[in-house]
Amino acid sequence: MAFIVTEACIKCKHTDCVEVCPVDCFYEGPNFLVIHPEECIDCALCEPECPVDAIFSEDELPPDQIPFIEINAVYSEIWPNITEEKDELPEAQEYKGIKDKIHLLEI
Repeated sequence: MAFIVTEACIKCKHTDCVEVCPVDCFYEGPNFLVIHPEECIDCALCEPECPVDAIFSEDELPPDQIPFIEINAVYSEIWPNITEEKDELPEAQEYKGIKDKIHLLEI
């Protein structure tokens, strides 16, 4: 099973997780990251690196985050691959911990 980037990443887009990924399976959208489910090797290195706890194993995904399985699968096929750490979004601290941000997802 793959790891899934969830709603907590929206408008934050920390990339600490990207730096530790041994298979470069992260893809970058305007204000969100996704993991390609077929490229993820389930190593779990990314999960503890996320400062906003946005990454979950698919089998431990909170029920309200289930839509992000499809979001990760779809947008990892469209968005460009990211392989190096970048600065977080300028508004990251403002949006940290805010719930129900799916309507803010830029695609």
